[in-house]
Amino acid sequence: MKNKFLLTSFLFFIIHTNLIFCSAAPEPLPPVLDVAGKLLRAGVNYYILPAIIIGNDIGGGLTLANGTCPPEVIQDNYEFTDGIPLVFSPLDPKKGIVRVSSDTNVKFSSTSKCAQSSVWKLSELDALTGKHFVGIGGVEGNPGPKTLGSWFKIETFDRSYKLKFCPSVCKFCKVICKDIGIVFQKGKRRLALSDDPFKVIFKRE
Repeated sequence: MKNKFLLTSFLFFIIHTNLIFCSAAPEPLPPVLDVAGKLLRAGVNYYILPAIIIGNDIGGGLTLANGTCPPEVIQDNYEFTDGIPLVFSPLDPKKGIVRVSSDTNVKFSSTSKCAQSSVWKLSELDALTGKHFVGIGGVEGNPGPKTLGSWFKIETFDRSYKLKFCPSVCKFCKVICKDIGIVFQKGKRRLALSDDPFKVIFKRE
């Protein structure tokens, strides 16, 4: 009788423990979808385009500015232009898809002659404008304090998406958390940290 009681107690403990662990498992973050409603996949070429298709002074896709070294990431001034295709590399590339609010490297599929890499990187504070701009020359992978500036996130925004800088690859680091917007400067639409997010969609090449 005693053995039967001990066996029953043990089984109850195992079942109860498993239930606790199962209930504690975090829900996976939702995947990012492209304009066709398909999963945004790692290592595949996409264009980042403004979510508003028709309007005044909308601009086009994302590209690199000429005349600067390393080049700045800008939005093309002309509507209906796709810009340069980009590739997304999430923190865990083995998963194969990009998820909302997850750390991700963003890089242009083409390289620049005056930059070691085409991976996006947040610049230091610009003394003249008081802005942090987005450029290239970042590091792909190797998450940690030395690569903080190379990690971006995609967030849902008004039935579409926005880009955000808020890296979580370093638990003890103090980081800036702010949306990516468009700053007009000398005829260029530069990507920078902003209180006015740039609403975007993703189109597969």
